[in-house]
Amino acid sequence: MSRILVIEDEAKIARFVELELTHEGYEVEKAYDGRTGAQRALEDDFDLILLDLMLPQLSGMEVLRRVRRQKDVPIIVLTARDAVMDKVSGLDAGADDYVTKPFAIEELLARIRLALKHHEGRVPASASSALVVRGVSLDPDRRQVTVNGEEVILTQREFELLYALMQNENIVMSRDRLAQLALGYDYAGTSNAVDVHVRHLREKIDNHFGISLITTVRGVGYVIRGSR
Repeated sequence: MSRILVIEDEAKIARFVELELTHEGYEVEKAYDGRTGAQRALEDDFDLILLDLMLPQLSGMEVLRRVRRQKDVPIIVLTARDAVMDKVSGLDAGADDYVTKPFAIEELLARIRLALKHHEGRVPASASSALVVRGVSLDPDRRQVTVNGEEVILTQREFELLYALMQNENIVMSRDRLAQLALGYDYAGTSNAVDVHVRHLREKIDNHFGISLITTVRGVGYVIRGSR
């Protein structure tokens, strides 16, 4: 039975979600403010977290950052803020998905199933090995990226995207495939989240170190071309 933590300050919404999730067979725990939610998320092991952004005591975005620094648990953001940049900011901070209020419970349940499936399908760290392409080294075991020995700090989504590209060295990856592998949701063709993450990777790696790691293939997606 999967355990889900619901961090939501609106009691009626929290109770509604709890009832629906319990009916689907999930074990549910609730927190009504950001500070309590962050504490519960860090102290206990949950299979997924549903996180409101507008919380008392500690914002949902700060909860997201604190949890993501220590845990790889799937996190779906629930919020009434539907601006594109709000969504991108949430994904950049490490959210696996973003659901806007008001939402249909069927859609939320489907996204929960997808996030849990995606997380279960990740390759265990012990089964992975470091990847090196043109001076860029990515170590999945330690979740670390270095360029010529210098560490580069990436968000979880940036790391996952770079990992997907480096695993598929010399293979052109479409945006929808990258979204499925790195962002944990189906790319609908309307979001620019993949492009935003690539731009951030280029700022941190290509521009900073004076290399050209990620190549755009017009009309298709992106590729990292190595020596193979």
